[in-house]
Amino acid sequence: MSYPGYPPYGNPPPQGQYPPPQGQYPPQQQGQYYQQPAQYAPPQQGGYYQQPPPPNSYPSPAPPAQQQQAYGASPAPAPYGYQPPPSQPYGAPYGAPPPQGPYGQPPPPAPYGQPAPGPYGAPQPYGAPPPAPQPNLYPPTPPSLGYGPPQIIQWNGDGDAQALRSAMKGFGTDEKALIRVLATKDPLQIATIRDAYSRLFRRDLVHDLKSETRGWFEAGLVALARGPLLHDVHLLHDATDGPGTKEKVLNDVLLGRSNADMNAIKSEYHRVFGERLETALRGDLSMKTERHFMIVLQAQRAEDSAPVVQADVERDASDLYNATEGKVGTDEIKVCSILSTRNDNQIRAIAHAYHQKYARTLEEVIRREFSGHMEDALLFQLRHALDKYMHQAKLLEDAMAGLGTKDHLLVSRVVRFHWDRNNMANVVAAYEKRYRKRLSSRIKGETSGDYERLLLACIGEPV
Repeated sequence: MSYPGYPPYGNPPPQGQYPPPQGQYPPQQQGQYYQQPAQYAPPQQGGYYQQPPPPNSYPSPAPPAQQQQAYGASPAPAPYGYQPPPSQPYGAPYGAPPPQGPYGQPPPPAPYGQPAPGPYGAPQPYGAPPPAPQPNLYPPTPPSLGYGPPQIIQWNGDGDAQALRSAMKGFGTDEKALIRVLATKDPLQIATIRDAYSRLFRRDLVHDLKSETRGWFEAGLVALARGPLLHDVHLLHDATDGPGTKEKVLNDVLLGRSNADMNAIKSEYHRVFGERLETALRGDLSMKTERHFMIVLQAQRAEDSAPVVQADVERDASDLYNATEGKVGTDEIKVCSILSTRNDNQIRAIAHAYHQKYARTLEEVIRREFSGHMEDALLFQLRHALDKYMHQAKLLEDAMAGLGTKDHLLVSRVVRFHWDRNNMANVVAAYEKRYRKRLSSRIKGETSGDYERLLLACIGEPV
């Protein structure tokens, strides 16, 4: 069974080439979803299109890249002063000894997935366990916009802050003005507006929005005004506070995140609520699912710049088989560990290798071997790695499908995806490709009034 919208298995990459060349399994090729220009820029060569800054946007230095490195693309340039560890030259014969360090010093550590050297460069003893992934060997993935340190941008938010105050003071509320201001700004602009609102009026923007609006329209405006990081930690707190746990919210916020974003979420949660996120999650999850999320919270994923090594891919595929189909019972923690500590490029290669070797997709294996929240979480990690745009499109449909709309999921997912305009445009196009209808039409059928207008503005419709 192939994943919808994802190139079918069966075309193995040429031997010795990981990642495979462009056009073969399974990179998300440029222009895969985005077809027609809307208010977004057309695709550019070398990947998905790049969104130019909106009119009158601040001329600050370019923010950290949010898009994940395209499968098979060159790694992002290393930060200033970074010295990459010595490694095998490209194309070196398999088994060639790694470069040795200066005399009397141990050799440098091997790249992720290769056997760690023993004393004086000797290989590890036969049968020794493979080394754990070491993401710090490669340039770290930058935090998403809004998850890094606070930034002062060359953009003035006073006018927007005044527009928000004018829309809420006096009799009645100008809901359209609230939408126009909040649904069209990036995370750094939102933070600037929030600070300007507090400085100019000695009032809290989030508190005023709660006082002047109601229902899911209020929830969407508050999510926008908080910005991505603060909204994430409030979602996590609400998901674990009181009876029951909203497992889908935990999946949405925590799974598939970079190490930088995960560390930012943990730090902000502790700052806002005075409690470690690990402590909040313990006891709210079942035993093995709790261990799965503890692995996720360790933020030990291979960085996006870490390469895909064929030997590691084959080993992980074999380990997954031996932990599931190849034994009586299931080694859940082994599966959770692999999917939680490999980057998306590596997971795609592992999924392809598993299907080629065992004639079954990893999604089928997870569905057969797992159930409940752990099944959902593992499928979330796998689908995010295989095709994140199609996965996000499916998440939006799941929030609207069936009897009644799951509004808390619809609001949080639309707002989360909208922070990256390139990402949102690809999700909109992926949705149309899979469901043969426009996402805007689907939202109009499930929502109404100001709530509808807010979500439409977030997906890029004119406001």
